[in-house]
Amino acid sequence: MKNTNVLISGASIGGPALACWLARYGYRVTVVEKAPALRKGGQAVDFKGEIHKTVLQRMGVMDDILRLQTGGRDQEFVDANGRRLAVMPGEFSGGEIEIQRGDLAQLLYEKSVAAGCEYVFGDSITSLTETESGVHVTFERGAPRTFDLVVGADGIHSNVRRLAFGPEADYVDFLGHYYALAEVPDRFGAAPKIYNEPGRMVAAGGPKADAFFVFASPRLDYDRYDTEEMKRVVLDAYAGMGWRTPDILDAVRQTDDFYLDSISRVTIDRYAKGRVVLLGDAAYANTLAGFGSGLALVGAYVLAGELALAGGDHLVAFRRYEEGFRGYAKISEKGNAGFFLAPATQSRIRMRNWMFRSSLVFKLMMRMTDGYATNITLKDYPSLLRR
Repeated sequence: MKNTNVLISGASIGGPALACWLARYGYRVTVVEKAPALRKGGQAVDFKGEIHKTVLQRMGVMDDILRLQTGGRDQEFVDANGRRLAVMPGEFSGGEIEIQRGDLAQLLYEKSVAAGCEYVFGDSITSLTETESGVHVTFERGAPRTFDLVVGADGIHSNVRRLAFGPEADYVDFLGHYYALAEVPDRFGAAPKIYNEPGRMVAAGGPKADAFFVFASPRLDYDRYDTEEMKRVVLDAYAGMGWRTPDILDAVRQTDDFYLDSISRVTIDRYAKGRVVLLGDAAYANTLAGFGSGLALVGAYVLAGELALAGGDHLVAFRRYEEGFRGYAKISEKGNAGFFLAPATQSRIRMRNWMFRSSLVFKLMMRMTDGYATNITLKDYPSLLRR
């Protein structure tokens, strides 16, 4: 087998999952992550359907995930006085299995380290130069190294995609909304509530975060690494909003655990370029659409399996990965969660709430999402390749 020395950029979900599979197939894996340590927080992620469960079972992590699962919780839509308007059932937002993103990342990290994978935190790739035999990689802090293959599993703002494919603006489409997450434990009680005004949504105590915001906006210019600047964006966007919003904003001012990003979609005509390939949100993101973690886990399974099946021939493996996976990833090209979570008018808010009050409409929505989650035939990559 050739091309066994692999660099993965990104230590969230897709990167460590791919590291687990590649190590099982005999690859030497290094994972580089810009953050100084494994990021513990973040929103809840979920899995549903036989495809997701099959991949988790074949990874050998299903029992651990079931042990760590949070369990989907119903969320109430309320008016400004706190009166219930509708209920979003836990199975809609939390799938069949829900787990905190940080817990899943820790689990996959530990499993991949135990398999011999190397992690380098607090560093980032600065250049990729492909040769006939490999990719010469330079880093912000570490010494240059050469790898056989490089994988960009570094999210919607992928550094690897920018370096290998071109500017972010060529591949990331802004969908007219932003979202923010703030951790303010034990501040708003255990019963999740969602409040809307036209173009704005605020939630307290839900599965995404202790405080969760979605709002319509023109494209904003802010520093993604400046927490205080990001807080100011949200404080300005939610000024004057009713319900418990002033209290929630006061908690935002005091927390250090805060994240803001756009709701955006990645559209790219190929997942690989030479010896560089993209995985997860770097290749097929649609923020808050509810399929990101499932796509990353299944994508890692397919990419690693095709590399093993092709004996490390990256040209064959990358082509088969894209051919076998692009149809499944098409769900990332659909929809905009911003319009659903933060409807633009009061009439659209009422219509959204009615969808959850109608059992027939809700069943149709669930059937549609279940279909998206299972729309792929998994290969059972030869067991003799596994170690």
